[in-house]
Amino acid sequence: MKVRCLLVDDEPLAIKLLEKHLLQLSNFEVVATCSNAAKAYEVLRTVDIDLLFMDIRMPQLSGIDLLKTIRNPPPAILTTAYREFALDAYDLGVIDYLLKPISFERFIKAIDRFWKQQQSAPVNVGPSEDPYLVIKSGNKYQRIPTADIYYIESLKDYVKILTGEKEIVAKYKISDLEAEISNRGFLRTHRSFIVNMQKVTAFSATGIELGKYEVPVGVSYRELARKALKFE
Repeated sequence: MKVRCLLVDDEPLAIKLLEKHLLQLSNFEVVATCSNAAKAYEVLRTVDIDLLFMDIRMPQLSGIDLLKTIRNPPPAILTTAYREFALDAYDLGVIDYLLKPISFERFIKAIDRFWKQQQSAPVNVGPSEDPYLVIKSGNKYQRIPTADIYYIESLKDYVKILTGEKEIVAKYKISDLEAEISNRGFLRTHRSFIVNMQKVTAFSATGIELGKYEVPVGVSYRELARKALKFE
């Protein structure tokens, strides 16, 4: 099965270059192209996309803002002519950040990162309602009851999973785990934190309490978190 790609850029030449690069890879296909983030949003709502290539600076809505808006976005590679957006991009857990003009050599490195991420994605042992999260930590797989998890914290290329009994550190991006458990009662409340909504006991403008634990709530996540947690 081919990797289904969506290309988003307000520059037609940039779209053509990405299409040219992807044509050289037999297991990738372009299923749609968009000239702005609003159109991309509609495509993402109706079409299954495996990999998103998206420009950052676009009219009305930036690529970074779109990623913040979408729940469970597909793996994304951001493209731009501006270096200053790199930190924001990586905070969102994107696969790579490509500076224009994009050489084929640099493009292939981004594709390699995509494949590595797919190979290290969390293992799901059942349907979405499965009560366990299976992760690889060190040289072994661990089955963690999702009901026991208080929160998940990003530690750059690793995550810390806190349960009532222990802390588990594993080599995953927080965005990988968000896609795995967001439909099981978990909510992203900060670029570095995902919380178990059933464990939340208090909410404020700056933090969320989960019993004896407290985690920050990001400004861009605050309103969504307040509504999702029903603190209204």
